[in-house]
Amino acid sequence: MLAYIGCRTTQRRQARGKGIEVYRVEQEGRVWTHVQRVDGLTNPSYLILNRAGNRLYCIHGDRSDISAFSVHPVSGELTLLNQASTGGANPVHLALDPEERFIVVSNHISSSVAVIALESDGRLKGVVDLVELSGTVGPHRVEQPFPKPHANPFTPDGRHVIVPDKGLDCLFVYPFDARRGWLDAEHALKVSSREGAGPRHIDFHPDLPRAYVINELDSTLATYALDIASGGLEPLQILPSTAATFTGNNRAAGVVVAPSGQYVLASNRGEDSLALYRVDPSSGELAYRRTVPSGGRTPRFVGFDPCFGLLHVANEDSDELISFDVAGLADQCIDPVHRLATPSPVCLAFRDD
Repeated sequence: MLAYIGCRTTQRRQARGKGIEVYRVEQEGRVWTHVQRVDGLTNPSYLILNRAGNRLYCIHGDRSDISAFSVHPVSGELTLLNQASTGGANPVHLALDPEERFIVVSNHISSSVAVIALESDGRLKGVVDLVELSGTVGPHRVEQPFPKPHANPFTPDGRHVIVPDKGLDCLFVYPFDARRGWLDAEHALKVSSREGAGPRHIDFHPDLPRAYVINELDSTLATYALDIASGGLEPLQILPSTAATFTGNNRAAGVVVAPSGQYVLASNRGEDSLALYRVDPSSGELAYRRTVPSGGRTPRFVGFDPCFGLLHVANEDSDELISFDVAGLADQCIDPVHRLATPSPVCLAFRDD
């Protein structure tokens, strides 16, 4: 398996990263061998691979750019193809449409969601649609001055794009025109969150029509019923992401559904922990179990790899990537099986060889 680690690189972010780090991962995830460092990149802070694993795309945080790379079929090394504008400031998330003809990007600071077309060889063509977000901002005096889209995944059927907006305390659901690469703003749905919640990221259950949204500002996790036809979201429950005994400041960050669909995990920056939830197999609702240490400071990214089934946590401020064996989740136990020293990690992407 190949692992691609995106990191913060700028002084503004007090970062120590140099670019994208490429590793080959072997022996059940316990041996990581460095393959390549792609230098000269500013904050490659979110990465995705296409299904074939021969193209990698990254956005550049605090800038207005997206980069496309070819991936060597054997070594996994990256070669820059081209770069393009995202049409806005500080892109924070990107997603490929199911046909891999377009990439959707959230421009966090300029309050917009862009659609970028791809050439047949995977190169970036340019922005073909740009939707400006608007609405009533939340009450947080620092974090909610204007609309702040923070993610834009496609629904499991690929027909809608859901955008959690941290500034407006809501989620936008856009029908996606796969032929033209347009977000249908006219028929978009808007689902309100709690005031001051700050929805940040969303993940979907692999079998049930359920979506799970991590709220950054009030450290909660919300469960929604997902209407497959319309992309609509009906709120079902909301639970804390931190322990009842934690009284400090916290910002929730990532959320991921285990491949089995039996558990949901979320990361907490402040408590520096992972919240564990059990999924009811009938209703899809969650039962909060407990939090466990993330193994470092400021766990931003959390996700599973497709080969070994390990849970990987990027602890940004302690310069560590921790890989956990989650076989013991039924007993509320996860065990670190590998620690990788890597500067300012904030995102991972994996290719299963």
